[in-house]
Amino acid sequence: MRLTHAAFTFTFVTAITLLSAQAFAHRVWVKPNTTVVSGDQAWITFDAAVANGIFDPDHFAYPLERLNAQGPDGQSVSLQNRATLKYRSVFDLHLQQEGTYRVYSTSHSLMAFWQDKDGNRQMWPGRGETGTKEALLNSVPMDARDLNIVDMSRRVETYVTLGAPGDIAKSDDNKGLWLNFEGHPNDLYTQEPNQLSFYFNNERAEGVSVTLVREGQRYRDTNDSQTFQSDANGNVEITFKHPGMYWLEAQYSDSKANAPVNERRGSYVVVLEVLPL
Repeated sequence: MRLTHAAFTFTFVTAITLLSAQAFAHRVWVKPNTTVVSGDQAWITFDAAVANGIFDPDHFAYPLERLNAQGPDGQSVSLQNRATLKYRSVFDLHLQQEGTYRVYSTSHSLMAFWQDKDGNRQMWPGRGETGTKEALLNSVPMDARDLNIVDMSRRVETYVTLGAPGDIAKSDDNKGLWLNFEGHPNDLYTQEPNQLSFYFNNERAEGVSVTLVREGQRYRDTNDSQTFQSDANGNVEITFKHPGMYWLEAQYSDSKANAPVNERRGSYVVVLEVLPL
């Protein structure tokens, strides 16, 4: 069935607002032109997009107002030379302290789906809105048919380093799905095993579905994306076969939510650079 332009626009805006990969199939990424630089200071340029392909901006520019940056000391760093183009957003990060910087976006919202008395599907919240529990109870009929209330979260991030890799400054917001690197995200090499540990709301997340795609996908005849699933401790072991930039997406869902929520969902995306050994 072909969507009208208005229906498609509503679907996209709602999905990007709530940042739910389950509700929207396009890939989100924030990609630096490099991840490790040297010197007393340096500049790194980033692209950010919502696209059909990996690192191929062809759909929507990512909203820069959703992005934040943290320096090695945990303090905020400004995104400079910002510009929103047709299919991608661009900005620079000025690295002036030695160590590792994190560029990230986090989102959390409640969503509800149900059928009204006429059998029409309904969805809440409205366009451009974030769903809170108080607003949910005031806006959604709790006795509606086929009511499904979902606690949805999404995290998108990438890391860059000036000089030697340092400790990663963590956000105070650990809601939803997030990744703990047993090594360091800017110290990845081919042919070496890397253990990644996934958490959901600070608890180890079993059964996380992970997809890994290397840059240059549009120039390959076959889909060589790799898939993994986290074990009982939330761990995934990955050995990168080839150097380059990689897009990693993780998805998680369970039914451990507190009433009136039926389901918890989380999505996590990170862009990584792997160097030849």
